[in-house]
Amino acid sequence: MKALVTGAGGFLGLYIVEKLLARGDSVRAIARQRYPELDRADVQAVQGDLRDAQTAADACQGVDVVFHAAGVAGIWGSWQHYYGSNTLATGNVIAGCLQHGVRKLVHTSSPSVTFDGGDQMGVDESIPYPQRWLCHYPHTKALAEQQVLGANGRDGLSTCSLRPHLIWGPRDRHLIPRLLQRAAKSQLRRVGGGTNLIDMVYVENAAQAHLQAADALEPGSPVGGRAYFISQGEPINCWQWISEILAMAKLPPVTKSISFSAAWRIGLILETAYRVCRLTGEPRMTRFLAAQLAKHHYFDIRRARSDFDYSPQISTTEGMQRLAGELASQ
Repeated sequence: MKALVTGAGGFLGLYIVEKLLARGDSVRAIARQRYPELDRADVQAVQGDLRDAQTAADACQGVDVVFHAAGVAGIWGSWQHYYGSNTLATGNVIAGCLQHGVRKLVHTSSPSVTFDGGDQMGVDESIPYPQRWLCHYPHTKALAEQQVLGANGRDGLSTCSLRPHLIWGPRDRHLIPRLLQRAAKSQLRRVGGGTNLIDMVYVENAAQAHLQAADALEPGSPVGGRAYFISQGEPINCWQWISEILAMAKLPPVTKSISFSAAWRIGLILETAYRVCRLTGEPRMTRFLAAQLAKHHYFDIRRARSDFDYSPQISTTEGMQRLAGELASQ
C-alpha cells in the first residue's frame, strides 16, 4: 500500500517509516523541516506544515493510509501553540483524507488525554476524558482524538487512535536526553514516595502497533472508531526505571525527594508566575509534571491484543540493553 506518515522525522514517525519500508510499502513522509534520515531513505520526502489546510490536503492525495504521528508534546506553552499543531492540524489531515478518498487513518494520541492528576491503575479505554486539564497538551490531543474517532465511517474512511505511553528507546531526542540533562545538573527530585507504577512502551513496539492497527482497520472491523492504550503490558516502578537509565549513563541515582503536595504547590506557584510575568522558557515544575512523576498510571491493553493482535515483540529487558548500547557509544 501507499502510506503517508506525518511527523515522519520525529522519534516515533521515523520508526513507522522504517517498518513500512521494511515490508515493502511505498511511503510519503511529511515533516516541518528536512531530516537527513528521510533524505537517505527510499521515501517521497515532503516539507510542510499541516496547520496549512492545503498542505495537509496535498499530502493526502493518492495514498491508501495515513499514519498521523505529527504533533507537539510538552508541559508548558501557549494554547495557540498546542491547538494549532495538535488539534487544527489533525482536522486538516482528516479533511485531506476525506477529500482524496483515503481509506484508513491511524492517529497517534496519548494516554494523557484521560489524565486528571489522579492515580490510574489498570484502567481501560472506557475511562472518560477528564473534566479538568492540567496543561494544554493533553487537552488539545483529546480534542484531536475526538475528531479522528468522530470521522470514522465518513465517506469510506476508517479511523482509530492509539495511545502509546512514554515512548522510549534509541534515537530519542526528548525524553531520555532531558532526563539525563537534569540529572547531570543535579536538578532531579523524586516526587512522592517513589513507589508509583507506570506503563511505558519501547519505540519499535509502538511503531509496530500502528502497522497492525492499520492492517486491521477495515470497514466493519472492531478497530474502526476506537482508541487503544499501547504499552509494554508490564507496569514498572517509575523511579527504579529512572535509576537504571541514569546508571547506564554513569550518573548517580536520584537521592533527594519532595512530597507530591509540595511539588503540586510549587508547580502552581511557578505556573502562575510564568503566566502573570510572561516569563520565557518553561517552569521546572508544574502540576501536570508533579502528578505524572508521583501517581500510578498504567493501563489495560487487552483491547489492542484482542482487536489487532498487539503484543510487544521487544521485551523491556532487550529494549534497555539496546538503549544502554546507544548511551555507551555517546
